[in-house]
Amino acid sequence: MSDSFSYEITKQLGSFSTSKSGWTTELNKISWSGRPAKYDIRSWAPEHEKMGKGITLTAEELKALRELLNSIEID
Repeated sequence: MSDSFSYEITKQLGSFSTSKSGWTTELNKISWSGRPAKYDIRSWAPEHEKMGKGITLTAEELKALRELLNSIEID
């Protein structure tokens, strides 16, 4: 199995957190290794040259997450 992969941020949707080191946690649409773009939540270095661990979601999964977040009371 190859350790190499490629990605392209096809749409930057927004950031919702910034660390002291300047990394931002963002929601983007990303195409991984030339596949159709999916929604992605992860941390990024200031110029997107490095990334942290994250989660990739289909449109259906993102809609379900939105519904879940809208249904809960956040303290």
